[in-house]
This record gives sequence, structure tokens and C-alpha cells, in this order.
Amino acid sequence: MFRFAHIYYFYLLLLIPVLVTMLVLFLIWRKRKLAAFGERTVFQQLMPDYSTGKPVFKFILLMIAYAFIVIAMAEPQTGSKLEKVHRKGIDLVFALDVSNSMLAMDIKPSRLERAKQDISRLIDRLEGDRIGMILFAGKAYIQLPITSDYTAAKLMLATVNTNSVPVQGTAISDAIEKAMGTFGQSNRSKAIVIITDGEDHQGGVLEQVEASGKTGIVTYTIGMGLPEGAPIPVYNGDVQTGFKKDRDGTTIISKLDETILQQIASVGKGIYVRANNSSTGLEKIFDDINKIQKVEIETKQFSDYEDRFQYFIAFSLIFLIFELFVYDRKNQWFSKFKPFEKEII
Repeated sequence: MFRFAHIYYFYLLLLIPVLVTMLVLFLIWRKRKLAAFGERTVFQQLMPDYSTGKPVFKFILLMIAYAFIVIAMAEPQTGSKLEKVHRKGIDLVFALDVSNSMLAMDIKPSRLERAKQDISRLIDRLEGDRIGMILFAGKAYIQLPITSDYTAAKLMLATVNTNSVPVQGTAISDAIEKAMGTFGQSNRSKAIVIITDGEDHQGGVLEQVEASGKTGIVTYTIGMGLPEGAPIPVYNGDVQTGFKKDRDGTTIISKLDETILQQIASVGKGIYVRANNSSTGLEKIFDDINKIQKVEIETKQFSDYEDRFQYFIAFSLIFLIFELFVYDRKNQWFSKFKPFEKEII
């Protein structure tokens, strides 16, 4: 397997067409200036040893040498060892509520931001597990298909906000259904972690959990919010303008609905944890998830790469040395050696 360790160095090759353009413009300018002083035949008689082709040839050699240097800087490498890597893990999907009630700040800095922070920290602890992410409010959407790319998962998580799902509500059943589709036909152990403030607006959630349980999926729930609840802030851009009110002008207090989340965890053979300002409960759930039987998988990868930039440096030096012999007017030592001229006896 062949690869470049630093492909961004190839942008330096864009300098070649710029230099070629500058050379062409210079040759045109020089030709016009010489034509203004006299006929070409006159200059050929005055400078019989002058070659118009050597400077161009010299330039071509320099550009080739430069290209090889850029390739060397990109650090070409070849995979020299193919090894089998055995890993154990499960498929884990986070179903994250992004409805407006998750903006409530009874859990600091907000229910949603705290959930994102703890998910990110949990991702850092995963090894061998594959993860996916479902976002839901009035509807559910797949934000991240099942993947073992933890970096991509954290990048996607960072973009999540309450505008990620335009339809308001809390469709937990739809989120579970989407998660089941995300798992596909994988034979690995599977788990769903639902993170929400609880109130289900769709119905049929327990039936959906029961259906997912028949496929071997374990469902966990985390309740985001404190028993006393908190108002839902309203923003204009990044500026808070007040709190959400009902039709009578009364400020709405969003409270955690633990009952439905406890029922979901019970039917789903998982556990329910209520978040607070010191912990969201993901640690406890992660410890329980680690008790699930993890399936061993085998992957193959090129585990060892060897640098090959030395060859390109060598090619570059060859062309640079050759260029010295081709164009030697400014070097007195090389002026004695003229490979392009025949010796007159």
C-alpha cells in the first residue's frame, strides 16, 4: 500500500505553472527588446556561441527537480507489514433529544450542552465499539450512521443544536425505530442510549422498545432535568430575549417526566439514570454496557509504513547536477567543459 503522509505539500506544485507563465512572458519581452535594437541575424553574428534553447532546457530541469522535492516533502510511504487486528466491541447508538425544552438551564450550562459534553467524554473512552447518533424532536433523523471513526463522531456532535430538527415535539418512538434501522444486520451486541427530558408526544414508545428488544437491542434512558424543572429560554440569534410562554402569557416550566423513561428502560432491559449538575449518569450506563457480551471482529490494516522520500531527493539531485553541466556560463570551472560543442582540431 502506498500513501503520502503530508498531502498538503502538493499545493506547492501550483507554483510551477506560475513560473512557466513568468518565463514565457520574459522570453516574449526579451524578444521584443532585442528586435528594437536590430535584426536577429546581426545578434547571431555578434554572439555566435549564444544558445536560446539552453536557458529553456535549464528551466525544465529545475522544474523537474523542484517537483521531486515537493513529492519528497509530502513523504511518500509504503506499507510494509500487513497484520490482523482483533477487536471486541458493541454497536452503540445515542438518541439525543434536541427539542427546545433541552435548552432549559436547570442542568448547567443547559440540558443539551451538558449531554453533548458527556457524550464527547464517553466517546474518548470507547475502544473497539462502533457508535451512531440519532437526533429527535417532533421527528427523528440519523445524524451519524454506525461508525468506528470517533473523530468524525465528535465533529458531528459539536454541530448539534435545537435547529438540527425543525419539527418540535418529543418523538421517542420514532428515534428508537431509526436506531433499529441504523444497526442493520450486524451480529454484534447492540444498545441504545436515549437522552431526553422525558415527555413523549407520539405514543407507542413501549411497543417500539419491546420490538427492538426482540432483536437483541438493550435500551438505556437518561433523564435530563431536575424535579423542579426550569423555564425554556428564547433566543434571537445568540441573545436571550426571555422565556417561552403559553397562550395566557404564563412562563412555561419544563419538568422531567421520569415515569416514561423508567418504563422504557425496564422494558428495554437497560437502566434509567437521572442527570444532575454533577453527573448525567453516562458513567453508570457505560459501566453497565461494558457487561454486555462484546463480539470479536477481525480487521486487516497496514500497520507499519516505511518512508520512501529518499528516492525522490536523489532524483532531484541528479537533475540539479545535470542542470549545472547544461548551463555553465557563470561558472569558470565548468566553462572549460562544453559537452554541447565539438572540439576543433
